[in-house]
Amino acid sequence: MVAPIQITVDAARPRAQGAFWCEVLGYVEQPPPPGFDNWEDALDAAGIDRSDPDRAFAIVDPEGVGPRVFFLKVPEAKTAKNRWHLDVHVGADALVARAAQLVDLGATLVAEFDEPEGRWITMLDPEGNEFCIN
Repeated sequence: MVAPIQITVDAARPRAQGAFWCEVLGYVEQPPPPGFDNWEDALDAAGIDRSDPDRAFAIVDPEGVGPRVFFLKVPEAKTAKNRWHLDVHVGADALVARAAQLVDLGATLVAEFDEPEGRWITMLDPEGNEFCIN
């Protein structure tokens, strides 16, 4: 049996990070739970403090295949290189164009690689987390 996973990301601005990663991954904001028309009502029913509307944000694969990604506000800034990162497959023909699109969305291009093991571009998301497209 495959264990379901959630990827949790510390963030200064969860909603902005979530919106960026929706574009990168083709994900959508997680809809509210069944029985609720919006997140405000769902959070109120659960007794969760809504005084900070940017406290957390979750995105999901609209096809229900990929893991949920949960962005959680933390007070500290990112200070070091990631120990692991995501590789997002975009295809060799779309690599440079996709990198340019992601830069327009707030990413930073770090380096391009064309090695015997493959071609990829290393980037930073708007909060400085490393990821690659290939």
